[in-house]
Amino acid sequence: MIAFFRIFLILVIGIFVCFFGVVYCFCSKKKNYSHVRTFGRIFGKFSTLVGLSVEVKKTHFSFPKKCIYIANHQNNYDMFTVSNAIPKNTITVGKKSILFIPFFGILYWITGNLLIDRKNFFNSFNVIERIVEKVNKHICVLIFPEGTRSYSKKLLKFKKGAFYSAISAKVPIVPICSSSTYKQVDLNRFSNGKVIIEILNPIDTKNYKITQVNHLTKYCWNIMEKKIQSLNKEVKNK
Repeated sequence: MIAFFRIFLILVIGIFVCFFGVVYCFCSKKKNYSHVRTFGRIFGKFSTLVGLSVEVKKTHFSFPKKCIYIANHQNNYDMFTVSNAIPKNTITVGKKSILFIPFFGILYWITGNLLIDRKNFFNSFNVIERIVEKVNKHICVLIFPEGTRSYSKKLLKFKKGAFYSAISAKVPIVPICSSSTYKQVDLNRFSNGKVIIEILNPIDTKNYKITQVNHLTKYCWNIMEKKIQSLNKEVKNK
């Protein structure tokens, strides 16, 4: 019964937010990439509807004006958790199939997020060019380098697109790590515990060459894997 009520609320409120968001963005005089963060934070509030308490740890550094954020991608609940940590002037990269999600797909597109066809290998260099172009215009880009949801506590192997883009644009990579929500959420339970998200220090890429992309990819994976395990232990002890 609790699950039915929650799903009903999420659908009703979600459709309203998407409809209002599309109208609001459409009526805006010019494209404003801050809409991504604004509506991301709104969807982040949905975490309370599924019984999750989200803590975003404060950073001890100033956010770079130009950078690429990378985050672990676990499941559909990331929309209600990681969304709380989207920094200002940041867009995300998603599959073109998102467009076909009723109501939400149009909002995702009209707020300025990048839609790509990940199945098209020959289009990959074009995607990197588009990301670099955005970053050069002082628009940060959030990418899920695993390329798909892990649906587990395990951090999947990273695709290299985010790291090619960072090296090409000569901008830092900023990891966003979220504690695991694997098998944590039961919609029939009032409380589903806590999720801790931490934004790590920027990783400088200026001295990296394109030929060193494998090293950078592995280096970032190791940092995130270690931090995620640490956050999981922190959540368990609370």
